Amino acid sequence: MKAIFSMALVFVVCGLTGAQGHKVDPTGSWNCEYKIGDQMRTLELTIKKDGDKFVGTMSWPDQKDATLKDVKLKDGTLTFSNVRKFMDNEFPIDYTLEIDGDKLRGKAATEFGGNKQEYDIVGKREKGVKSRWL
Repeated sequence: MKAIFSMALVFVVCGLTGAQGHKVDPTGSWNCEYKIGDQMRTLELTIKKDGDKFVGTMSWPDQKDATLKDVKLKDGTLTFSNVRKFMDNEFPIDYTLEIDGDKLRGKAATEFGGNKQEYDIVGKREKGVKSRWL
């Protein structure tokens, strides 16, 4: 009986520890893809920890190091905004990305010509670049 009780206690303690989950770590460099119209496009997202907040940049083939604004992580969801400059135009874009280990998936939303547009983004963290802040 003591053995059964001991095993049950171990399972309960391990279960409670696992139920707390692991902290999501968005830091590192992420290679991302998205599609606009019929064209696949790429971007690189870089997230760092600066004290108790997150900061970062985003780069496209024709625009480098656009600063991220209002970077927040809550319940595995990373949100931020930035400005995309393209052909003498500027487009503010809002991002909502779900982080799952070394993968991310989410949406970007912008307004162009009075119309709101959304597109899907997927990405993978570059191996060997992941930062540990836990």
